[in-house]
Amino acid sequence: MGEVYRAHDTNLGREVAIKVLPSDLADNPDALARFEREARAVAQLSHPNILAIYDFGRQGKTAYAVMELLEGETLRARLEHGALPARKAVDLAVQMAEGLAAAHEKGIVHRDLKPENVFVTHEGRAKLLDFGLAKGGVSALANSGKTLTTPPEGATGPGVVMGTVGYMSPEQVRGLPADARSDIFSFGAVLYEMLTGVRAFGRETGAESMAAILKEEPPEIAVTGSALSPALQRIVQHCLEKKPGERFQSARDIAFALQALSGSAVASGPSAAHGRGRARLWLAAVAVAAALGVATVASYRTGKKVGLHSVAEISFHQMSFRPQAIFQAAFAPDGETIVYSAALEGNVPELFTIGPGSPEPRPLGLPKTHLLSISSKGELAVLTHARFLNHRLFTGTLARVSLGGTAPREILEDVRQADWSPDGSELAIIRVANDKDRLEYPIGKVLYETAGYLSDLRVSPRGDAIALFEHPRRWDDRGSVIVVDRAGRRIVLSGDYWGEEGLAWAPTGDEVLFTASTEGSAQILYGVDLSGHRRVALASAGGLTMHDVSRSGRWLVTRDDSGGGISALVPGARAERDLSWLDNSLRPFLSQDGSILLFGDQSVAAGPNYQVCLRKTDGGPVVRLGEGDVWGLSPDGKWAIAILYTPPQLVLYPTGPGETRRLPRGDLQA
Repeated sequence: MGEVYRAHDTNLGREVAIKVLPSDLADNPDALARFEREARAVAQLSHPNILAIYDFGRQGKTAYAVMELLEGETLRARLEHGALPARKAVDLAVQMAEGLAAAHEKGIVHRDLKPENVFVTHEGRAKLLDFGLAKGGVSALANSGKTLTTPPEGATGPGVVMGTVGYMSPEQVRGLPADARSDIFSFGAVLYEMLTGVRAFGRETGAESMAAILKEEPPEIAVTGSALSPALQRIVQHCLEKKPGERFQSARDIAFALQALSGSAVASGPSAAHGRGRARLWLAAVAVAAALGVATVASYRTGKKVGLHSVAEISFHQMSFRPQAIFQAAFAPDGETIVYSAALEGNVPELFTIGPGSPEPRPLGLPKTHLLSISSKGELAVLTHARFLNHRLFTGTLARVSLGGTAPREILEDVRQADWSPDGSELAIIRVANDKDRLEYPIGKVLYETAGYLSDLRVSPRGDAIALFEHPRRWDDRGSVIVVDRAGRRIVLSGDYWGEEGLAWAPTGDEVLFTASTEGSAQILYGVDLSGHRRVALASAGGLTMHDVSRSGRWLVTRDDSGGGISALVPGARAERDLSWLDNSLRPFLSQDGSILLFGDQSVAAGPNYQVCLRKTDGGPVVRLGEGDVWGLSPDGKWAIAILYTPPQLVLYPTGPGETRRLPRGDLQA
């Protein structure tokens, strides 16, 4: 309700949206009350998945609210093109659940959750809109018979119906009081539609939809043609239980359940040819564990001056003892205490600290928080509401918190990485803007942009330059070590690595220490000076990742054991079958009948352009089809599509007899 205008905030120099109550409703006490309720409800909330409100007031007879300007489209507009890919739907659903959880924790129930009230930004951020029913109010059926609006506040009570037909909970249909579990039912209806492209309770009339909500179950997801994992289907069904007590009891629980699907398949494989079961596919945490590595040993280097010691002089001290994914670690200013973000399972980060003489990690009480950097003053830069992207990378809301604090102060949304200036007064950040990765230092001043992606930024000890990795292709961690000064001048120090993750400056500021590999996933620790002269600082039988260097010159590294595997439950089988090959099998695709598996090999043996591989799911031998990064299998199972990166080229490989086809390149860019 209300008209929305784009405007410019001259005080803060930002674009905003102004929502104005139309003049024909300005004298309507009911409409004005609802407008004010929405403004007050949103103003109570501060969460990256809820539309922010900056101001509210009246100018004469005109009521207005100044809000965050969003660029993208509503979920309804996106669903006009059909169901979303399962992984995208789950990603958006997690964000929606987290936004609902934040509202529910403030005692606010949305009461009108539907695709029209979910906005998806160009960056993939879900935003909950329109809390116009959030404070209650009576609703009456509109002329269409499907949309409900709110009459006067204070008229709520038994028998009052409010919400939108098709997404209301059974208790809303009956006019009973609605609590947070009512939103969970509506959430389930929206998630069902995202996954299937069909409304869960869509009927020809509003009355029929309301009857269906009360008495009928939505069609089985399998009947709609959507092949989803049983775990995901159970989550949807659990949200849509008719009795509130039988649903999820909190939106936070839903977010947790959906995140537990990370690293495993959210889409099941096709049905068997003779109906002997469903071929289901798991990535065995490939997308998480193989990319991140399973960090098992944290150690540091002792010495008088970094860069002047032989390997024989290096000694190690083991700091952690449990296998886990360690995403980022750093020394506190004392050079002894270590803070790190990690997950024992999955990819939901949590902060831990290890102190001198205490081998047991201590959680800091900051779940779903990812460490970025520690300042010279002992202040942490972190990501709250952190969402895993790839490798060791997350996106979330940049925040600052003192070591030992439990209340991060949020600064900026949609940030990926950050590092402090030497004096701890400024931050350098990496974030996406206009589909490009952007390096800013300080925040707001753009130093460099790229169409690939940037990672592992570290500000020099003098604060005059930033060292980081530049990767030509999104989430392919091959690339170069670069330095960008405060004037935006870029210098490539060292390049052409198979993979690179982990970087830090030497305390003297004359060398960058980084971990990278020239082939395979086992990284070596290198040092490169500002003239581009590279040396091997430390080689290991296992892979290493550099995290930090203390002011006294000690190194903080993790020893990584990583790999990728594929398991499948094929038609007629009683147990999963390991269909992995070598040590890094990725990107699996099943044929329609579940008999053929297409996958990519990214092991050392695959070579720099990777390999497209094929094997039967009965465990038969692997057939190499050719070079490339696998992207799909045709519906008839006769063709595999892959991309070659140098130069960019789409290739079709026959899975049986036939000739390879190279598709016209056009303006293809990898």
